[in-house]
Amino acid sequence: MQQILTEIRQHLPVDNQARRLFHGRGRCFPGYQDLLIDSYGELIWITLFAARDDDWLHQLGAILVEEFPQCRCIGVQRRDLPTAAPRALVGTLPQSPLAFEAGLSYQLRLTHGQNIGFFIDMARGRALVRQSAQGKKVLNLFAYSCSFSVAALTGGATQVVNVDMNRSALELGRLNHQHNQLDLRCVSFLNVEIFRSFSRLRQLGPFDLIICDPPHSQGKNFTAENHWPKLIDKIPSLLAPQGELIACLNAPHLETSYLRDLVQTKIPSLQEQSCLAAGDDFPEADARRALSIQHFSQVLL
Repeated sequence: MQQILTEIRQHLPVDNQARRLFHGRGRCFPGYQDLLIDSYGELIWITLFAARDDDWLHQLGAILVEEFPQCRCIGVQRRDLPTAAPRALVGTLPQSPLAFEAGLSYQLRLTHGQNIGFFIDMARGRALVRQSAQGKKVLNLFAYSCSFSVAALTGGATQVVNVDMNRSALELGRLNHQHNQLDLRCVSFLNVEIFRSFSRLRQLGPFDLIICDPPHSQGKNFTAENHWPKLIDKIPSLLAPQGELIACLNAPHLETSYLRDLVQTKIPSLQEQSCLAAGDDFPEADARRALSIQHFSQVLL
């Protein structure tokens, strides 16, 4: 437990801002690759990818309570058991908790599926979108709960089209816009399967900024090796002549160069402007296979 406590103390949240406290999935801490701990104000959220006995969990809970006396609830989610409902280790699961980040707020859903509706490791991606969106028409593919859309509109985007096949996630996205008092007249929520909807998207385009943040794997609907090439093939028909692409690769079995090489091969007019990692809160034993946020812009050849 001392290793966990030492790491947590290097990543303490400030002003109730959402923050990763312990990132075991990066395999930098032997014996804890199954463990994530996140802070959302008065809520501490533990995610497990392997079984841990109750004595160990209660010991961890006691350490967290002592370290975060303001915490009202510590929740546990078992990702190794897809049907296991999250539970409160300490306190009671809050009804409508929020994640706060950079002056914005995002609704968390603690008891709905395996994802709580907010990806804490994408903070740098949201910041990049916010910095890049001024005056732009934006397409947000695999929008999920639309945090990129919230960031884009806050950054001055004129219009955002959110596309996702998960209807309940888009409903959560609509709520996220309302939380941040954003004008919904500038936003569309398309509940469609992306690879069957490109003709419709072409009619709505072209777009000045396209954001692609697909899941690591979504059964037959998305696997990195099969679907990234198909997705990149469609980008030119949707992108404005001087448009930009922000593409997020989250596939630990693939190196960052996979997506860079794919874009440069298929769309040579797109040049990489930056490649961001998730940040210091997410240490990785192999940085080449870590989450990456890759920013490309169209140049005239």
